[in-house]
Amino acid sequence: MREATLVPEMTLIESVRETLRMEMRRDPDIFMLGEDIGPRGGVFLASEGFVDEFGEGRIMNTPLAESSIIGIALGAAVNGMRPVAEIQFADFVWPAINQLVGEAARVRYGTNGGKFAPMTVRVPYGGGVRGGLYHSQSIEVLFAHTPGLQVIAPATPWDARGLLRSAIRSNDPTVFLEHKRTYRLVRGEAPDREYTEPIGKADVKRAGSDVTLVTYGLMLHYSLQAAEMVSQSDGIETEVVDLRTLRPIDGETILDSVSQTGRAMIVQEDTGAVSVSSEVAAIIASEGFFDLDAPVNRVTAPEIPPMPFSPLQEAEYMPSPEKIAASIRRLAEV
Repeated sequence: MREATLVPEMTLIESVRETLRMEMRRDPDIFMLGEDIGPRGGVFLASEGFVDEFGEGRIMNTPLAESSIIGIALGAAVNGMRPVAEIQFADFVWPAINQLVGEAARVRYGTNGGKFAPMTVRVPYGGGVRGGLYHSQSIEVLFAHTPGLQVIAPATPWDARGLLRSAIRSNDPTVFLEHKRTYRLVRGEAPDREYTEPIGKADVKRAGSDVTLVTYGLMLHYSLQAAEMVSQSDGIETEVVDLRTLRPIDGETILDSVSQTGRAMIVQEDTGAVSVSSEVAAIIASEGFFDLDAPVNRVTAPEIPPMPFSPLQEAEYMPSPEKIAASIRRLAEV
């Protein structure tokens, strides 16, 4: 049970910052590395003030070279350290693919359990911030496809704190996705204590009896807005399941919800083909088919490569509470 007495509300980026600070104070083997994370405190100020407290030996500014950031983190991890690497924007992660997918994900298996890679890679991702083509990408599916990697996408300050702590303490490599638009837009409770949230466990953020809606990241907040809209206007009660972890996916919580509602939809900001929503739909279709009263529905971005820069086009590209609400209504009528 969550405690009744909590610290005042904080933003998601404040939750991330304070969790990193608490973990670094706790464990001297933890260090951070990334571009501009030193005196500047990072582009989003996740490490603001850290270099003054922990020194340049633990808060390491790096060149603009993502492959070296992750390569250094991996080498340190297999030798007993617990690095927290920051990729400045998700769109810049591609040079580090081999280090993450080809190397870090295979350490435990390749050494027959003799070595581990306890490294956390923080990655700001997603659109809705006028970032255009190269600062708005959703990159989660590539990493969620890879056995050996954990992929976490929290949407609230509470979950960000509990799951980031779990990621740092885990012995497996973790890609920790932080949606840029939630950094200061989302506020919530997060207790100032050493709690953790389990990796691989979804959370029902809103109870409902008519439709199951599965989502993650920024879309959780849009989905909760949509659920309230259709509840007030149509009397449709939507159960909103926040995946929180994209690898592994919590099929049990999803199927339990679908068994009660009989209708399922998945909402994601990413494009739909070969995606997280595809996997969730497959889980429901293969293991919950006889509980369904209607086909599984999805709300995703359109199948085009970029996130447009134009405000009107960006709004058209991204799912919105209104689009999600319309989809809930259509599904409830089937």
